[in-house]
Formats: sequence, C-alpha cells, structure tokens
Amino acid sequence: MKLTRIAALLALSGITGLSVAQDYPAPIEAMRDKGVEILDTFDAPGDLDGYAAMYHGRPLAIYLTSDKQHVIIGSLLDAAGNDLTSPVIDEKVNRPQSKVVWSKLEKEAHWISEGKAGANTVAYVFTDPNCPYCKRFWNDAQPWVKSGKVELRHIPVGVLGESSRKKAAYILAAKDPVKALVDNESGKTPAKENTIADQQAKQLDTNLQLMSQVGASGTPAILYLDETGLLQLHPGAPQGEQLIEIFGSKP
Repeated sequence: MKLTRIAALLALSGITGLSVAQDYPAPIEAMRDKGVEILDTFDAPGDLDGYAAMYHGRPLAIYLTSDKQHVIIGSLLDAAGNDLTSPVIDEKVNRPQSKVVWSKLEKEAHWISEGKAGANTVAYVFTDPNCPYCKRFWNDAQPWVKSGKVELRHIPVGVLGESSRKKAAYILAAKDPVKALVDNESGKTPAKENTIADQQAKQLDTNLQLMSQVGASGTPAILYLDETGLLQLHPGAPQGEQLIEIFGSKP
C-alpha cells in the first residue's frame, strides 16, 4: 500500500487529535469547525507555522501564514523542487498511526501464527480457505517462513461463500489451528465444513470487519511495516520482486 491508499488504514486507528485543549488562530479554528483534526505542529520555512492534520482519514499538511490570517493546504517545495511536506506527514501522522493500526490488528484480530514468533519480518494475511491465490501465496512464502526470517499471522475470513466461512471457523476452532491451516493451504487435508459455533462466528465477524476497515476487498491481503515503519497493504498474491520487497532477500 502506497501513501495514496493509507487513508483507510489510518481511519482504522481511531486516533483523536491533540488531547490538550488550546486556542488556535482563527483560520485553524475555521478548519477544525469543518471537521479537520489537528494532530501535531511542526516547524516550516518562510515564517510559516505547520500543522499536521487529518481530514476524513486522510493526512493533511496546513501552513499558517505569519500574519495568522491565512492558511495554505498542500505540498511545500523548496527552490530545488524537493517536496518538504511528505517527510513531515510521514513523521507526524503516517508513521505513528501505522504503529497504532498495527497494534490494533495484533490485539483485536483472531490470527494464527506460522513461522518463528518475533521474526525480523512479520506480516498479517487476510486469507480465505477456498481462495486459490491464498494457497499460491502460502506456498511462495514458505522459503522465508521455514528459514525463520518471516512470521505470517493468518487472519481467516470467509468471503467466498458459506463454504469458506465454515472452513475458516473449523480452522479457528481446531485443537492445532496452525496444522489445520497448513493442511488446508497445502492441500493435504482440506478444512471441514462443520457447523459454526457462536465463538467462531464472532471471531470471523471481527476479522471481516477489520478487513473492510483496512480497505482490503479480496484475499489474500497482506499487511506489513516497511523499512521506514510505514504500514503497507499488498492486495493479491505477490510474485517475484514483490515477495522480496515484503520479506527481504530469498533464503
């Protein structure tokens, strides 16, 4: 997921703006009245005061003029044409909120860990038991998983019909969920379509809700933190260089 798609992920975090009440200059107050959420301030060149903000889940940079009577919204460039805004938005909005979203997935999603716990690379994967592309991704990821370089945290969902939902519930309820998941993905022993118990029904509902909130519309949907600490979403089964981009060099 590139920054153009980060809005849904940041909306998931539920972060509020600056918690301490304070008086803002009139143009900033006017923007707050329109629903803009001020998250932080930052130093800006040219006698401007910078405000890092959110509007409908989208990161926003606001520049207040020195007379405190006007604001400029958008990207600020220097004399060489360098973008001065994106790094600030990453530092003040995207990176800290990425951590919050990551923590929310860790605490609220019902996931199954495959691979070395606490590996250098951790990825969450929304996966459907009947999804052929999920099985392809699982197979392609095995060199990294088996080497201990990657921990996959599978989040079962049932988006391809009632059969998928029943199989996902079976995997979640299994005495050994990791084995049940691996057996299904490898084709060794497909998951069964048992009656769904209330506990697994609630777990699947939560997982599906989280999947929708992060902006994923299909499976597999892979979430990971890149080398800069920004949350990324890769829709579909990655191939070749895409796998290396997510997991690092192949073992």
